Amino acid sequence: MNLRHTKKNNRKQPQGRNLYELPSTKKRKVARRRQVLVLFILMAAIAALLYNFTRDKTQDEAGPYAAADQHLLEPAASEAPPKQVEQVTPALVETRRETISCAVESGETITALLGHYFTPAEILIIARKAKPIFPLHKLCAGHQYSIELENDEFISFKYDIDAKDQLLIEKKDGEINVERKPILYDIEVESIGTQIDSSLFGSIAAIGESSELALNIMNIFAWDVDFIRDIRSGDYFSAIVEKRYRNGNLEGYGNVLAAHFNNQGNDFFAFYYANGEATGHYNEHGESLRKAFLKAPLSYTRISSGYTNRRYHPVLNEWRPHLAVDYAAPTGTPVKAIADGAVVRKSYDPNNGNLIRLRHPNSYESTYIHLSKFGRGIKKGSKVKQGDIIGYVGSTGLATGPHLDFRIFKNGTPINPLKLKSTPAGPVPAHARGEFDSLVVQLRQKLIFEADTSTEESVASRTAALENNANQNSTL
Repeated sequence: MNLRHTKKNNRKQPQGRNLYELPSTKKRKVARRRQVLVLFILMAAIAALLYNFTRDKTQDEAGPYAAADQHLLEPAASEAPPKQVEQVTPALVETRRETISCAVESGETITALLGHYFTPAEILIIARKAKPIFPLHKLCAGHQYSIELENDEFISFKYDIDAKDQLLIEKKDGEINVERKPILYDIEVESIGTQIDSSLFGSIAAIGESSELALNIMNIFAWDVDFIRDIRSGDYFSAIVEKRYRNGNLEGYGNVLAAHFNNQGNDFFAFYYANGEATGHYNEHGESLRKAFLKAPLSYTRISSGYTNRRYHPVLNEWRPHLAVDYAAPTGTPVKAIADGAVVRKSYDPNNGNLIRLRHPNSYESTYIHLSKFGRGIKKGSKVKQGDIIGYVGSTGLATGPHLDFRIFKNGTPINPLKLKSTPAGPVPAHARGEFDSLVVQLRQKLIFEADTSTEESVASRTAALENNANQNSTL
């Protein structure tokens, strides 16, 4: 029985267990092992802290040059090659600039020209800014303009107001600026001259110049020479003119610096002089060529009817006074004010058609009848300057063809326009005569065309006299 019990106990005991070892003793061994491990870890941490602290203190005491010294002690072969930093160049943005140049067409408005670049509200703002400088509703057909773009974005708009000034609308930093600027030309001075065979226009065209120059010459001598009635074959002229170039192209003429016109053996000289007080054309004696009245209010073809107390009216078929001069000219020929004045009448009636009457100083009045239309800005009460265009030749009213019926009144009484005597404007101031005479001597020598030896001798003698006057004035 004891044997069975013993075997039974042997089967229940786990293998490897010390039967004589108490459980509490084993737990103490495990706890001791854990304490040793924690102590080891703690000592290792303390050692690491002490090492780092000692290393930092050594580096601080060594100063900022320690690293540099260490670097110098290392062999050159141990230096690592510097890293190559690749520079990335930003891609260049291509800038496209484009300029659109054209002429304003009939009926075009600022909205039609700039509507691709601005909204209607923005164009309204631009128009308001431009109004005190140049109203945009006054764009004229045929005038040149240009639009500058950058990458299809609006930069500027330039419009030639006249031959001297242009309107500039420019966009800068999102703001629109509007200003009036002078047109910049390249000026070249040239001497020209020719003999007149039939007309001034034809003779000037024959030497390659434009009708603009012919008009300039006519305007200078308009007070002394009637270029329709007085011109004879064999007359001649010479002039020193400014030619204005723009982008390499001839854009017209500037001032006529000097001119000589020989009409039926009579010499007429003109010299441009400007000093602040006096500006305009003067003859060789310093007298102004500008007179109170023009010799004619237009460039006409012929005088179709003269001033008379008895003329057979071609429409009414009766004899009646014709206290006027009729100038035949093509429809649309500009009609100019013969003197400074004011518009006292602008009307239409079945007999006279379109009519304008001007009041001038010293109780003079002038009347212009049968006009096809009125000049821009002409209305009752408006002021005009001598030479301003007040209308255009037509055949309105009782007229058989296009012509201008021109009348002049003195104190309300009609007078013959062809016999009107006109006094010149003021001369060159006395204190400026020395400067003016010197200018005349210089310019006169450059007038290139003379008809014959006798004229050359006459001009030479006059030039010598002017040189003497210039020397005397400079001495004074």
